[in-house]
Amino acid sequence: MIPFRLTFQPGIPVHEQVTFAAKKAMIAGQLRTGDAFPSVRALSRAMKINPNTAHKVIAELTQEGLLEVRPGIGTIVARPRACTRAERSRLLGAEVEQLTVEAKKLGLTLGDLQEAVAQHWRRLERAKDEEAP
Repeated sequence: MIPFRLTFQPGIPVHEQVTFAAKKAMIAGQLRTGDAFPSVRALSRAMKINPNTAHKVIAELTQEGLLEVRPGIGTIVARPRACTRAERSRLLGAEVEQLTVEAKKLGLTLGDLQEAVAQHWRRLERAKDEEAP
């Protein structure tokens, strides 16, 4: 069973959508450190995606340090790695820039953008709290 769902959006590469859904599941607590992550075959079958696409998702999450391959066990959700504030800012740089450009394109104010981010933040926190044992 895959611990996240996804409605595919046209115009966005499938592997990016699945990767984002997996990251969101990790942040929301649906996938916790040490949990098994689906194999390429299981992910491919459950999400109805090409096995090469499933492999790309797992490879990207592994490269980002979110998954860990354990011989004889399989792929598991990795322990979050410690990083400095500067590293976190650098990692988010492109996404923040893209979000800012899209918000300005839509005519949002800085306050509108901050409130939208805050709402999503709270939604993820609530989902995480609901998943906690």
